[in-house]
Amino acid sequence: MEASIILPVLKKKLAFLSGGKDRRSGLILTIPLCTEQTSMEELSATLDYLLSIPSEKCKARGFTVIVDGRKSQWNIVKTVVLMLQNVIPAEVSLVCVVKPDEFWDKKVTHFCFWKEKDRLGFEVILVSANKLTRYIEPCQLTDEFGGSLVYDHLDWVNKRLVFEKFTKESTSLLDELTVINENEKGSQAEKDRSSESNILPSFDPETVLQTGHELLSELQQRRFNGSEGGGSGTAWSPMDDELLAQPQVMKLLDSLREQYTKYQEVCRQRSKRSQLEEIQTKVMQVVNWLEGPGTDQLRTQWGIGDSIRASQALQQKHEEIESQHSEWFAVYVELNQQIAALLTAGDEEDLVELKGLQQQLSDVCYRQASQLEFRQNVLQSAHEFHMTAQDLSQQLDGLLGMLCADVAPADGAAIQQTLKHLEEKLKSVEGALQSLREKGQVLLDQMSTQTSFSYGKDVGSENKENIDHIHSVMEDMQLRKQRCEDMVDVRRLKMLQMVQLFKCEEDASQAVEWLGELLDALLKTHIRLGDDSQETKVLLEKHKKFVDVAQSTYDYGRQLLQATVVLCQSLRCTTRSSGDTLPRLNRVWKQFTVTSDERQHRLEMASAFHTAAEKILRESPELAELMVDVEAYEEVETVGKGLLDRLTVPVIFPDGSEQFFGSPGDMASSAESIRDRMKLVEEKRFLQEEEQQRLDEEALEAGPRES
Repeated sequence: MEASIILPVLKKKLAFLSGGKDRRSGLILTIPLCTEQTSMEELSATLDYLLSIPSEKCKARGFTVIVDGRKSQWNIVKTVVLMLQNVIPAEVSLVCVVKPDEFWDKKVTHFCFWKEKDRLGFEVILVSANKLTRYIEPCQLTDEFGGSLVYDHLDWVNKRLVFEKFTKESTSLLDELTVINENEKGSQAEKDRSSESNILPSFDPETVLQTGHELLSELQQRRFNGSEGGGSGTAWSPMDDELLAQPQVMKLLDSLREQYTKYQEVCRQRSKRSQLEEIQTKVMQVVNWLEGPGTDQLRTQWGIGDSIRASQALQQKHEEIESQHSEWFAVYVELNQQIAALLTAGDEEDLVELKGLQQQLSDVCYRQASQLEFRQNVLQSAHEFHMTAQDLSQQLDGLLGMLCADVAPADGAAIQQTLKHLEEKLKSVEGALQSLREKGQVLLDQMSTQTSFSYGKDVGSENKENIDHIHSVMEDMQLRKQRCEDMVDVRRLKMLQMVQLFKCEEDASQAVEWLGELLDALLKTHIRLGDDSQETKVLLEKHKKFVDVAQSTYDYGRQLLQATVVLCQSLRCTTRSSGDTLPRLNRVWKQFTVTSDERQHRLEMASAFHTAAEKILRESPELAELMVDVEAYEEVETVGKGLLDRLTVPVIFPDGSEQFFGSPGDMASSAESIRDRMKLVEEKRFLQEEEQQRLDEEALEAGPRES
């Protein structure tokens, strides 16, 4: 009987083996009666199942049955005790009926079990729960009887299910594995027949073994805990070696491991034989296709095309061929890995055959792969050659278009940019032609080695057409490039002259601007006349240098305009700016000349003024007897007034326009400086006149005294 069959009944806990033992080491069977009506059939089935668990040796020590009648009626207790006579009379040594605290009515207890001992076959005693320890140790009793033995009925049921499931599956698996292993020992014909049949067992050996190991570990752990736990902690469980036959689990595991190891070897041998046959079949399939249809496909592909579109069509066709080959190469890689694995773990008799298959497969695949790669390289080189030729042709067309177009630049910078662009175009053409030569040479070299991969086919005529086409393209591009270079030289010379023309015009305009700036600076910043004669002389020297710079600028502009005329005559074109530049240059120069002359005249007057004033003012008080001529004072006054009048007069240009030096404040500052000096000279003149008057008076007084 299996626990799974009566699982609902077992869960009711009508009876159980707690794992406890009496003082004779007999197992304790507990029957907990309840207030509800107990089904005798279910109780009988439960007892039958529980009594089937212990070993015969354990049964021989007898059972102590505890009938818990505290929650039941006397007639039910009596029925259960009598039922024990029919179910387990030989195995029962003692029946302890636990009575309630208030005993049953005496009129229903006239039945004396002790008088019926001979007829029942076992002794029956009535005992209260607190006195049950007289017959059984407390550590062997569960907590409902005041003991310390821990028992979980649902856990016990679950472990029983696991144990019985393992026992059933392992036994069935052992039988299947034994049959499979025995068949493998037969003749080769039997092996072939058995290999055709299904050799998979009903249960997964790994799962069954894992379940067994977990169960064994649980049993050993419970036994260890029970032997040391005593009355505290985890107590004995009925799943020890006496109830669950722990040696039986170990024996089943050992047998199962042994048969499973043999089964694995059987599977390995069968798999190796099957794999070897499969490899032989696949190898021949790969070899036959590569040496047959694969080779025929490559024999028809030798051209390189005469354009990008033609080379792309050939590449697309080659990709289709490669795609078909790649499927077989993938099979080759897989087969090679399988053969390598078999060589590593194969037997001696298989090594020679495997190495032969591997060598044959590798030779064919490598030869075919080399042919594919060579053809791919040729097509790639041809495609690059045609692309470079087309790019070079487009560049030459663009360069020729630039050379045929009229040159109408806006200025020198545009000419420089156009010339730079032309040079870049020519340089790009030279680089593209050099690249075309290199790619053509690579393709020619490949053409010369193509005959070695012809599989016996004569490809000389086709190669000659390809080679002639390559040479023709390169020669044509060389001639076109040479014609463009000649035209570039002519265009370069013309554009350089135009650059010079625009440069001269630009520089001439710049000279006019410089003269204008010099004139503006002369009018706005060259204002000071100096505070003394020395400073005025320095300003005169600076003014001369300033005028020299302006003269050089004017001369430079004239020379540039003359060069412009010469270049225009050479280029047979009229300049757009020189006709306006020359009048502007002359007009600004005349304005500058008038302004510089006025500046020169004012500085000279200032120098004469300061020189005369300093001659008067530098006389020291100790030399007071030295009298200055009246003419000197008059000269200072005359020059000073003339200079002040000059400062109020504007510069009048040839065109009638007027311009003052500096701002009104600047003129006022210069005039104030001159007036201050004239005031000092006037004070000196006044002092001199007083001194002269004093001397005259002294002379008059001295005359009468002498007379």
